[in-house]
Amino acid sequence: MKTVQFELNGSPVSVTANEDEPLLWVIRQQLGLTGTKFGCGEGFCGSCTVIMNGEAVRSCTIPATEAAGSTVVTIEGLSSNGKLHPLQEEFVKNDALQCGYCTPGMIMNAYGLLLKNPEPTHEEVVIAMDDNLCRCGAHGRIIQSIQNAGKQMKKA
Repeated sequence: MKTVQFELNGSPVSVTANEDEPLLWVIRQQLGLTGTKFGCGEGFCGSCTVIMNGEAVRSCTIPATEAAGSTVVTIEGLSSNGKLHPLQEEFVKNDALQCGYCTPGMIMNAYGLLLKNPEPTHEEVVIAMDDNLCRCGAHGRIIQSIQNAGKQMKKA
């Protein structure tokens, strides 16, 4: 067991984790933030995506010990003062979610894209989101939501 300290959604946290315990389980079980979902457990589906040091990462494949000294943002950390982030607003506005299970991972992966490229083309969004799996068939609305949110983020 090792004590790990990092910043989570703007606040310092300290947790105790086994060397190989995934960041996902620390976030969900020790810190009680259940927006980050368990999907495949192998980093293929994207349900567990969080932002670590400005990069979208699969929290099911990253040992919590690797988060030491890092800045981590989960879906719960995107909203501010009770106001949804533009990505969250656009997903709701465009009905870009159906069952909602993959949505937090979709939004966090999209946020990672928009941090690097606030005005991605349709093709750039498709490529960036290709590894986030969704069975609901909302892909067109997801792409539109990401592009709309990027424009809003750029203005802010």
